Amino acid sequence: MINDYTGKLKNWFKVKLNIGSQEKYILFSEREIWWCSIGINVGEEQNGKNDLFNRPVLIFRKLTRNSFIGFPLTSKDKIGSWYAPITLQGKTSNVLIHQVRIWDKRRLTNKIGQLDWNDFMEVKRRFIKFIS
Repeated sequence: MINDYTGKLKNWFKVKLNIGSQEKYILFSEREIWWCSIGINVGEEQNGKNDLFNRPVLIFRKLTRNSFIGFPLTSKDKIGSWYAPITLQGKTSNVLIHQVRIWDKRRLTNKIGQLDWNDFMEVKRRFIKFIS
């Protein structure tokens, strides 16, 4: 188990070094969903998958031209105040509200789509309730 984690961590470190050394011209905005290299994390923090350690992420709020507040997504059924169900391209996913964090745009790899306004407002409502 430790060797498997160590190997994944070494691979993630190589990917992260590459991400950090790049200058990307990426335009992104709120409500968009992107594949995002979120990496290998600790404990219950959400991990990325595949060679780029990607996971779909909802861009919740653009902070600067280079950074944003985002929520990772999961295709697994989740129920509770920490989750917000959404529909994108005819498929249901859940926004992991409790996994909110700030990301740099250099982690973004491919745009998936844009969340419709009603789903976005529901995510916003649940997030405000979550932090209150």
